[in-house]
Amino acid sequence: MVSESFAFDFQTAQRILFGSGLADRLGSLAAEYGHRALWISINPRSYHQTLEQSLITAGISFRMAVVQGEPKLGQILELVEQVKADQPEVVIATGGGSVMDCAKAVAALAVNPGDPLEYLEVVGKGKPLPVHPLPVIAVPTTAGTGSEVTRNAVISLPEHKVKVSLRSPKMLPAVALIDPSLTLDLPPIVTASTGMDALTQVIEPYVSNRANVFTDLFCEGGIRKIAHSLRTAYHEGNTLWAREEMAFGSLMGGLALANAGLGAVHGFAAPLGGMFEAPHGAICARLLPVVSRVNILAVQQRSPNHPVLERYQRLAGWLVGDSGASIWQGVEWLENICEEFKIPRLRAYGIRKKDFSKVIEAARKASSMKANPIELTDEELLRILEESF
Repeated sequence: MVSESFAFDFQTAQRILFGSGLADRLGSLAAEYGHRALWISINPRSYHQTLEQSLITAGISFRMAVVQGEPKLGQILELVEQVKADQPEVVIATGGGSVMDCAKAVAALAVNPGDPLEYLEVVGKGKPLPVHPLPVIAVPTTAGTGSEVTRNAVISLPEHKVKVSLRSPKMLPAVALIDPSLTLDLPPIVTASTGMDALTQVIEPYVSNRANVFTDLFCEGGIRKIAHSLRTAYHEGNTLWAREEMAFGSLMGGLALANAGLGAVHGFAAPLGGMFEAPHGAICARLLPVVSRVNILAVQQRSPNHPVLERYQRLAGWLVGDSGASIWQGVEWLENICEEFKIPRLRAYGIRKKDFSKVIEAARKASSMKANPIELTDEELLRILEESF
């Protein structure tokens, strides 16, 4: 862990706009890049009319592509061909992390030559992108992934039962436009899963072995805001201040994870999401308290002077709202909120105990696992799955 060092390399979106009511600036922002756009979105929701009118007023002609679920490579390649035919000058993404990942992947693969598989990790060669992608304007409508400020796109390959990343600093969006009012109509179940994903993505970079003084600022700010507002956003979804704090916390997570990495929660979430029809946020939520407990015990046993133990104690204070809280009170807070939000256990997604060995084998290869504060043994990884099952 390098948190005591003042050396870091930080990258993020070219421009970040944050504030309720800013969505109507979408058209003027898009016009800075041209007047033809590909607009990738989820099914129309209440805010679509505002965004559409903003584009029309700015003179933007657009084709809308509606995507559902996590982006699959086949779907992305179909949109790539559409881009080549229409020649848009900017790609707009409105939705959750899956929509933004889809847009980033389409913008990158549409202009880079050769076989797209060559650029993918795990199933391809992970080649660097030679050509800068089309500019992307990312407009998140959930508070969860922070994908509006990250440099990768997670892509599902159902035929391989795996999710892989297309990754490059060139894929950072040109604009991240975050309007928390767009999240006011999220139902509680989505608020819970995306909110716990956002919380995971400020906790894991904070205890990551790649943490630094700069990302620590984002993690602390994000943890404090999410711990303060998550329950209100879940139980009273139309409360704007809670939605604003959650959107801010999600943004902080994106900034942190892109520069300090994640950990064992996401190390497991990637293969579990690829092998089973398991929603990413809910998987992260179920794993987070268990991974935290196993990490703490592993460090206490094998490296009792490790500075990450102080971090887990500070984390507990931020979650509980008491600087004197113990490490285990922090873990208990995470366990309690999972129960309050009725987060399903792993077995709910068709995961079986006989699958554990394959999941562990795949998790060990995940890039996120490499940033975990301590290398976990196979026995410890198995314990995480068993206690989450």
